[in-house]
Amino acid sequence: MQLKQALSYDDILLTPQYSEVKSRRDIHIGSRFEGDGPTTSFRLPIIASPMDTISESEMAIAMWEEGGLAIVHRYNSIEEQCAVIDEVLFATANAGAAIGTSGDYLDRASALYEAGVRILCIDVAHGHHILVKETIQDLRQVFGDAVHIMAGNVATFEGFTDLATWGANSVRVGIGGGSICSTRTQTGHGVPALESIISTRIAKQGGRFSDVKVIADGGLRTSGDIVKALACGADFVMVGSLLAGTNECPSEVLQTPKGKFKTYRGMASKDAQIDWRGKTSSLEGISTVVPCRGSVADVLHDLERGVRSGLSYSGARNIAELQERAQFVVQSSAGLRESGTHILGR
Repeated sequence: MQLKQALSYDDILLTPQYSEVKSRRDIHIGSRFEGDGPTTSFRLPIIASPMDTISESEMAIAMWEEGGLAIVHRYNSIEEQCAVIDEVLFATANAGAAIGTSGDYLDRASALYEAGVRILCIDVAHGHHILVKETIQDLRQVFGDAVHIMAGNVATFEGFTDLATWGANSVRVGIGGGSICSTRTQTGHGVPALESIISTRIAKQGGRFSDVKVIADGGLRTSGDIVKALACGADFVMVGSLLAGTNECPSEVLQTPKGKFKTYRGMASKDAQIDWRGKTSSLEGISTVVPCRGSVADVLHDLERGVRSGLSYSGARNIAELQERAQFVVQSSAGLRESGTHILGR
């Protein structure tokens, strides 16, 4: 048995390079969905995760207004999910919507399509699976190229290439790295998040899957992590915890002696599973509360400034240039400690 070293975000740093970028306003961090489905451009490469404490109508509208995208979660009835989409479209915004791989998934997909959805996200924990293959094939048979199919999650070179071969337009890459995900400790399976992105970049280098977009999903804690993900080959990032606690999250505000909080939970947590289907299966997530953080627009603006600054340090004016120019070093545990603000630890 041969073991390889696998890297995550804290293990690497981008090397600063000579830059001719005179203003961060000259940096474009937008990205596009292309391929067989509809082409859509986004000013921000940030997608809100399909979680019931993150993405409903208010989040979808806010993400669209700020240049990003939200995937409306599927943990409700078909009628309830379509009602959320109706609210989004009535505000002239747009959003994707999640479906599963069993039960009423085709009925849900058809209803969402009739409601105006053109980005369908096959939302399962283990995307390198025959049910995902069959679902992609079913969607293509029903909708042809009229929809963008987002699928995942996968963690390997083989997972990405198989989903791309099966017909996915974009692939969510990352298993077990989310802040409220316990898949790796519960199942012993997973790959450090950045290593998974590096694997997909290798898969795309031959040009065969150049139109298939890579969505880094999980393990992203800062704007610097977003820059690293993009530099290693991601076209977009999907985030939950970075948006949790904002005004637009659908969870209720909890008043406590320590301040105002909102619930944030993994969809494989006990609470989420019981609320959704009245029972539990494998518990691969937790439920917690996070402080209220104000508007998601303010959070996105902070992330955008950090990402723009990150590109400038590599002398890149867009994501493609960042991926071409990026140079990396592996940092030690001492380097990691040095990388943070450490005066408070004295």
